[in-house]
Amino acid sequence: MPPKPLDYESINENVKKAQYAVRGELYLRATELQKEGKKIIFTNVGNPHALGQKPLTFPRQVVALCQAPFLLDDPNVGLLFPADAIARAKQYLSITSGGLGAYSDSRGIPGVRKEVAEFIQRRDGYPSDPELIYLTDGASKAVMQTLNTIIKGEGDGIMVPVPQYPLYSATIALLGGTLVPYYLEETANWGLDTNELRKSITEGRRKGLNVKAMVIINPGNPTGQCLSAENLREVLQFCYDENLVLLGDEVYQTNIYQDERPFISSKKVLMDIGPPLSKEVQLVSFHSVSKGFLGECGQRGGYFEMTNIPPETVDEIYKVASISLSPNVPAQIFMGLMVNPPKPGDISYDQFFRESKGILESLRRRARIMTDGFNSCRNVVCNFTEGAMYSFPQVRLPPKALEAAKQAGKVADVFYCLKLLEATGISTVPGSGFGQKDGVFHLRTTILPAEEEMPAIMDSFKKFNDEFMEQYEDHRGYSRL
Repeated sequence: MPPKPLDYESINENVKKAQYAVRGELYLRATELQKEGKKIIFTNVGNPHALGQKPLTFPRQVVALCQAPFLLDDPNVGLLFPADAIARAKQYLSITSGGLGAYSDSRGIPGVRKEVAEFIQRRDGYPSDPELIYLTDGASKAVMQTLNTIIKGEGDGIMVPVPQYPLYSATIALLGGTLVPYYLEETANWGLDTNELRKSITEGRRKGLNVKAMVIINPGNPTGQCLSAENLREVLQFCYDENLVLLGDEVYQTNIYQDERPFISSKKVLMDIGPPLSKEVQLVSFHSVSKGFLGECGQRGGYFEMTNIPPETVDEIYKVASISLSPNVPAQIFMGLMVNPPKPGDISYDQFFRESKGILESLRRRARIMTDGFNSCRNVVCNFTEGAMYSFPQVRLPPKALEAAKQAGKVADVFYCLKLLEATGISTVPGSGFGQKDGVFHLRTTILPAEEEMPAIMDSFKKFNDEFMEQYEDHRGYSRL
């Protein structure tokens, strides 16, 4: 009897190839342990509210009123909600097709897209066209939609930084394309070297690939580095020289924990360069309500902006977006509130400023606590988290640990992270899920656990690591750079 269409051997091979380590073996084992009653600290995913971050008051007030518009008719509404939240809710409801329960334009509510364009113009100092901004169900959907437009088959290559966020490797595999890795340099604080870019694209073309796009993640995930303006200029020149579209993942642009390298958008640097690059380099930029100080991951709100993309292609992207009818409408309101928050003088400004500043200042302190904690551990080295929400320490595993992992049928850093999970309840992601150089091992953890819990978590990690190294160390050498 032939296999049925959804028997494993019959399904799309690209589905089998796509791997997403952030919700992979470690996460599944953590959920099993949680069901058994073990306390689990889920540091495997950048999910701020799940780790105790409180929602900002003003955005939630506005969306609550939009979700329950009958409250606006209550004569006592002014006793529960500030006047500026009431006014914003009325404004948003007036520009929807029938409230939050109605489909919007497939590109997103025009008035919210206009708010996004005004935000980009304030940020970069250059005009932004709302017609070239699409709202999406999180930045992940925006990335998938863009890659779906670019990739025609396995002969199409996409340059992706390694280590990389596995959204890219999984989506490229799912769409039948080929990932072309370029390695970030750990010893230079995960720096991006144009010599490595040239080496990468040459190798891809040597294999017969049509290399079409380059991804940058700025600030980096999982590596936490911030790209300088000079680095971005080099990247844009490279894309111009090699005829690549640049995909700028900028969802962590508010999460900056040092002052030497502030966030600068790819679009601003491109416009600063001027012609011919500013008129010719194709750029798609992504942002999200899931990160920054909002942290509204569950709302699924994002956008992408297209620069120098031909109108005919934009029409095709619109056609594909229209298949899904509409992005999530409540998330579109969150996006409007993220890019157009209360201003000085508004009733809610002081509270909004206090709450958002408090979150970012605490994250800056937590980045330092975690980096220092990892660097105090035996056989662990970690670059400082300049931005984003993660630490990505290298763990120098002794040969006996490598042998034990092999005996267990596990990749060495998966073996280490499973042992860490079982001993401490700390759920991380092994570096092999993001890509890394051969013989070098890492793990990724968020810096999101509550600040008051961070010292105890790092003490727990240190105790486990000491015991692990004591068990497996025989002083014959280590995996390392």
